Amino acid sequence: MNQRWPRSIFSRGIFLLALVAMLGACGGSSATRSNPNLAQGVALPAPDTTTASGAYEGGTDYRIGAQDLLEISVFGIDDLSRTVRVNSNGQISLPLIGGVFAGGKTIPELESLIGEKLKNGYLQDPQVTVFVKEFTSQRVTLEGALRKPGIYPLTGKTTLLQAIAMGEGLDELADLSGVVVFREIDGKRMGAVYDLAQVRAGLMPDPQIYGDDIIVVEQSGSKSAFRRFIQSVPAIGLFTLF
Repeated sequence: MNQRWPRSIFSRGIFLLALVAMLGACGGSSATRSNPNLAQGVALPAPDTTTASGAYEGGTDYRIGAQDLLEISVFGIDDLSRTVRVNSNGQISLPLIGGVFAGGKTIPELESLIGEKLKNGYLQDPQVTVFVKEFTSQRVTLEGALRKPGIYPLTGKTTLLQAIAMGEGLDELADLSGVVVFREIDGKRMGAVYDLAQVRAGLMPDPQIYGDDIIVVEQSGSKSAFRRFIQSVPAIGLFTLF
């Protein structure tokens, strides 16, 4: 299921205003030479691992969020194994121990917490395993020239090409060289431009997509300020908006 997100459209408006300002300051095509916010040939870094959105670099860094689907098992005791969804308050309910607050915890932290609760009068040395089946607290916004733009859940590690596929691919007006990924890093809204044709050909890395990322695909032939800015940025050109 996906839905339109008016707030993302509003956010894109802010991006465009910022881009227009940057274009005015940099003189259009000279942006790559004079704009201190541009870094040529630099890939977009991962977001902060401590943010409330649960952004992560690897499985052990991921922080569980509301609506995530967890598969919890206790070695040797099948009756205690459960597949549970984290509720809006960040809680799950398990046999014997009842409610457990999972929201904001890493997978090892939750395994340890459940193990400690089971030790408290129930099991001698429980071996608890937690597996995240659906990362539904992680969402990516797809905008622009796609067949089905909208907001989609990330159900695991996802690359740019995989995210585009969630929106059923590009429409016939899409500009393959005008794909921008926006992300918040160290409290700043940043972005990077990708050429999807080069990514598909293996000439450019297929970057990992994280929760709260916004992917914008520009239309071919567009003469907007946003398009002019994209043309001024080199492949994997990293820029800061604000």
